[in-house]
Formats: sequence, structure tokens, C-alpha cells
Amino acid sequence: MRADRVVVTGATGFIGSAVLRELRRLREERGDAIVVRAVGRRPPAGLSHADEWIDADLADPCTLTGVCDGADVLLHLAALVAAEEESCAAVNVRGTETLMAEAIRAGVDRLVHLSTAAVYGLGPYAGIAVDEVVPAPVSAASRTRLAAEAHALAAGADVLRPGLVLGTGDRWVVPALAELLRSVPALWDGGRARISLIEVEDLARLIAHAGLTGALPGGRIWHAGHPEPVTLAALVDALALEGIVAAPKQPLPLADCLKQLGASGTRLSSRQFSLFAEDFWFDSREIWRAADCPAGPGPLDRLASSAQWYRDLLKGRAA
Repeated sequence: MRADRVVVTGATGFIGSAVLRELRRLREERGDAIVVRAVGRRPPAGLSHADEWIDADLADPCTLTGVCDGADVLLHLAALVAAEEESCAAVNVRGTETLMAEAIRAGVDRLVHLSTAAVYGLGPYAGIAVDEVVPAPVSAASRTRLAAEAHALAAGADVLRPGLVLGTGDRWVVPALAELLRSVPALWDGGRARISLIEVEDLARLIAHAGLTGALPGGRIWHAGHPEPVTLAALVDALALEGIVAAPKQPLPLADCLKQLGASGTRLSSRQFSLFAEDFWFDSREIWRAADCPAGPGPLDRLASSAQWYRDLLKGRAA
């Protein structure tokens, strides 16, 4: 049986590393015939997760020539999240455009492009379907990632928009929530907000499955959170149970929370606060059905596997 040749960009990142682990698991545990080609500016830690390494930079289109030659699948997971618009445009927009052109030239027929639900901008959002509202990104990173989607869709890629991603390697979601809870030690609006979450290993499983099976039709946008949203109260309780944060019990109205946040001196903004304190929930049921991929028990059920990593990370930051 001929092996599937899979090109992975962003292989050293939080999500890309999890996808490499999933591809290795599929090969070792199920005997799937997979050859993995990682593409990036530096080899992934533990290069054994990939069979081939290509030194390339999305910001330098010349380096992308030939990266998809002989490949069956492209998993484009790389993105730049930065404040400077031109840097983000170079990587996220022009880099994606060049990469997708390479995939078309090489005849790659299964393409998955990782975007983000941050392209919708400020919420609240409660169970919206794809494009039920017009995206209105508010940062350089999310604006350029929205622009990149157009190039991916034109190439026939499936575009995935996850919400907040948890798990080993997460340096933003739980650390930001922990800092916000220290700044405003209360149960914000009673913890009623519903949030689209996904554990990184589940997202990696979905990405790998979509790419290898070709189960999704291509040329479409999909929300890629767990089908069931999680309330802020449930998230905080689960983190507290694992000793990651202290769980406040006293509810506080949002207006009072924002006043306290502004007086706290935290580096985090009211926009970042709203991602947790207000509904940030996107209907993600369709992708799991279309891909014929079980969603799994949910991010809170998987939290124990990453709890020690979070405890160590937050302890190190405090020190």
C-alpha cells in the first residue's frame, strides 16, 4: 500500500506538535502508512515525529518552492500572532497564498487550513453557525488570518476555526484566565458565560483525520470546537480541582468586574477578559458529523492529562 505523504506547517507550534504526535500514533498504533514532512524555520523537537524536514519560511516565498512536491495531504497549521500588521500579512496572507499555489501546482488533493474563531471579533456570540455573523476581526493577527482563509478556500482547503484550545503546550488560554482571576477574584457574572473549547489532542485528531480521510468536502469553513460549550463556572471549577487556579465563589456583575480589571494593573485587556466573561460559543456540531470523527468526552474531562504542565508553567511564571 502506498503511503500517504503529509506536509505539516507549524510543526513546532502548540497545535502542530500535537498533530505530529497524532500522526505518529496513527502510524504506530494502527499501522497506517504515513510519511510526514515537516516544514518550518527550525526542526521540531524530537524530529522522530517527522520523516522529512524542509527548512522554509512563510515570510520568504522563495523558500516554499517544492515543499508540496509528491504530497497527498497539506495540513497548514502555521500562523504568526503578533501586533505588527505587515509581519502578520507577510506570513499569514502572502505565505498562505504562496503555499496554496504550491499545493495546487503539486497536485495535492487534501488540504486543511487552521484558522481561528477570533476572526469574528468582539462578541458575545451564542451558538452561531459559520458565517451567521460577518467576521469583524480586531487585531492584526486575526485580520490577516481571515484574509488567509480566502486563499485556502480558493485552493479547495477545509478551513477550521477553533475557539479556545486547552492542553499541554497552551501558553495563552489557561495562563490568561489565571491572571484575570488574580486581577478580578470573583465569579464573573456568576460564571454563566458559555465558551467554545477544545483540547489540543482532540483538535489534532480532527485535523489528522480530516486530512488523511478526505471526509470533508473541501472549500468550506468549519467551526472546530467541542460540540458542547463549557460554562465559565465549570471551567474554573475544573481548573481549581486540579490545583491550577483558586476558585472564587462570590459572583460579581460584569460592570463591576471591568472596573476592578481596569484598576488591577494587569497587562490583559477588557477584550481578552470578554473572551471568558461573555458568551464565546460557536456551533461546532457539523464538522464532527461530516468528518465521521467522534468528538470525545470534552476538554474538561481531559484536563487531568495537562494539569501538571499547567501547574509547572504557572509556578514558573510566578517565580
